[in-house]
Amino acid sequence: MDLKQESMEMRRRHGGILTTQLKVPMNDRHDLAVAYTPGVAEPCLHIKDEEDLSFSLTLRGNVIAVISDGTRVLGLGDIGAAAAIPVMEGKSAIYRRFAGIDALPVVIDTKDPEEFIRTVKLLEKNYAGINLEDISSPKCYDIEDRLIEEMNIPVFHDDQHGTAIAALAAVLGGLRFVKKELSRVKIVINGAGAAGTAIANMLLAAGAKNMTMLNSKGILHDDGRLNRVQKDIVERINPEGRTGTFRDAIEGADVLLGISTANAFKPEDMKLLAADSIVFAMANPVPEIMYDDALAAGVKVCGTGRSDMPNQVNNSSVFPGLFRGAIDVRSRRINMEMKLAAAYALADLVSDDELRADNVVVDVFDERVPKAVAKAVAEAAIQTGVARLTELPETYRD
Repeated sequence: MDLKQESMEMRRRHGGILTTQLKVPMNDRHDLAVAYTPGVAEPCLHIKDEEDLSFSLTLRGNVIAVISDGTRVLGLGDIGAAAAIPVMEGKSAIYRRFAGIDALPVVIDTKDPEEFIRTVKLLEKNYAGINLEDISSPKCYDIEDRLIEEMNIPVFHDDQHGTAIAALAAVLGGLRFVKKELSRVKIVINGAGAAGTAIANMLLAAGAKNMTMLNSKGILHDDGRLNRVQKDIVERINPEGRTGTFRDAIEGADVLLGISTANAFKPEDMKLLAADSIVFAMANPVPEIMYDDALAAGVKVCGTGRSDMPNQVNNSSVFPGLFRGAIDVRSRRINMEMKLAAAYALADLVSDDELRADNVVVDVFDERVPKAVAKAVAEAAIQTGVARLTELPETYRD
């Protein structure tokens, strides 16, 4: 049985992969009276007087909504809201498995950004945070920006920022292995969509200075057809309006990141890179270049998005701990400082003794990952003033 058949059979057998369960007994009339009426009136009245108590007196404090409109699902494209549920359910299962968060899949059956935004805002009081997922660009930028501005809980588009945090951590690990500095290397990003632009912003925030981005037409420059996010990045990394091909861009590059399409990088292309080059080919399920092919072509460090190859760049190492830390201090948002803290925490988990060409990225199943990310994110939230709580919870203290 292949993975596709196994996935179908598992969901048929179980009716999906999520359920809910009680935290308290409900075995007799007394239990029912405490959990429901008349006892339930008391927490209702307390929350009426102090709304933030909803985070500690109800499930809200540990619930994330994984929300999509189904317009850009994995590599499947615009398949509709209902067809997106399995992905949202899978993402919710990852939250539960790695961070103990009760995430719930939510799909909204509209392609209208305003209707989507209004619906999510109306749902705010149910959740501690919002994970946006599988929304097509460029509308995903406007949706996220509006929701961040207009809501009082963290909103995070994981396709953009989770991938960017994982990519930055991978780059930092690779650079540490080849003994190069982020501020001095030449970086090329192939792919100018939501994930690619988020990676560029993360790298710039971390101190990268020399960066080139490409789309399917070549080096990204202001040709009058860029969306607002692409235009902002081009103004910072290509103000002179350089043009050229993929091969022009990668010549002498120290780091090449692929957020594009399968087999986009050829072995002969890799020979144009600088000595001790780093390539992270993150297209899924087939990367821009296969791991073994990249090494055979002379690349020093390679990683992909695949779990069957070394150095997997996987946002599953990011979002569980990121939201764990954010909701544990009741953060109002996830800012750049929190994202950088997550990336540095991930990169630091690979010690100098463990650092090898095939081990510059920490394994997603390393039990330290969500804890380290959560603590770093929670501390950054407190330090930057976006957390409702001003001290770490007891469970975070050594």
